[in-house]
Amino acid sequence: MNDRTSAILSSITRQYISRAAPVSSASVVADCGLDISSATIRNEMVALEDAGYIIRPHHAAGSIPSDKGYRFFVENMNYVDLPLEEQRLISHMFHQVEENIEQWLALAVSLLAQRVQNIAIMTSPKPPSCRFKHMELVSLQEHLALTVLVLGGAVVRQQLVNFEHPVTQEELRSIADKTVRNYAGLSASQILKRKTVLSANEQKVTDCIINLMKTEDQRSNEDSYIDGLHYLMNQPEFNTGNRIVSLIGLMEQRKLIEAMMENQFDECGVQVIIGKENRAQSIQNLSVVMSRYGIPDEAIGTIGIVGPTRMHYGRAISTISFMSSMMSKLICDLYGRNEQNNIEKMQNN
Repeated sequence: MNDRTSAILSSITRQYISRAAPVSSASVVADCGLDISSATIRNEMVALEDAGYIIRPHHAAGSIPSDKGYRFFVENMNYVDLPLEEQRLISHMFHQVEENIEQWLALAVSLLAQRVQNIAIMTSPKPPSCRFKHMELVSLQEHLALTVLVLGGAVVRQQLVNFEHPVTQEELRSIADKTVRNYAGLSASQILKRKTVLSANEQKVTDCIINLMKTEDQRSNEDSYIDGLHYLMNQPEFNTGNRIVSLIGLMEQRKLIEAMMENQFDECGVQVIIGKENRAQSIQNLSVVMSRYGIPDEAIGTIGIVGPTRMHYGRAISTISFMSSMMSKLICDLYGRNEQNNIEKMQNN
């Protein structure tokens, strides 16, 4: 795309984000300051429409960006940090509350929603995925055993396993020992990738372990914070009852967080998912801006914004970037102090 066409697309996108109304060729001429006629602008807009970057909601109306147009805009915008004064204000507010993760999360999600005028979501920092640590198999009946699974962080989960043929306690002990040797320190996805020859009974136990670990991983999204629905209701995209009712339903059933988390996550930086780029069909008319925060490989949470595709992406990205960085530092400091306190307690005992 040449510079002139890019400038026209950028103008359409900026104006639509700001005004929530289709943008005419005359508006583009006035906004861009290009020394070209309105007719030339119209021809360029037709080319952009043919290429899928903009659409016209009504035949006689102006144009609005498509998902593809928003993607081009996001990829080519000049990012700026959150203003220093705003950074200081947010930091000051965090230092006014008790040093407690729950209070930090509640404050963070409220501030984020207020500043971006959209829905803000945060999940509590937890290990990225649970890790197999140890297990025991306890015989209950000839065909029935209790699986006792110990995960990282001293999490214990139990589940019954049915075997097709009678199994002795000695056989169960042998299966458990082999399972521990094969899977110690691994996540559910890593266990699935292991090329290990297993007997039918060993496979039964492995399947049980994987199901328990996947369930535990999914629970990490349950401890979450969400705010900002009232801001979203003021957006013109949600003037119709159906869209807002659908969104409220997603929030009440905790499906909005699940939908956001379905997106493929980059390991670092802020990620922007626009419209149909979302994996979950339920939010393909929305955009998501999200990032990880916390301590890598130890305690990771997610911070995100959900709103219409007509989002102030620059502000959303700069706010998410600052908030995730600040939360990471706060949690790192807190974990460090807790770890030091635990060491001192052990030394005093």
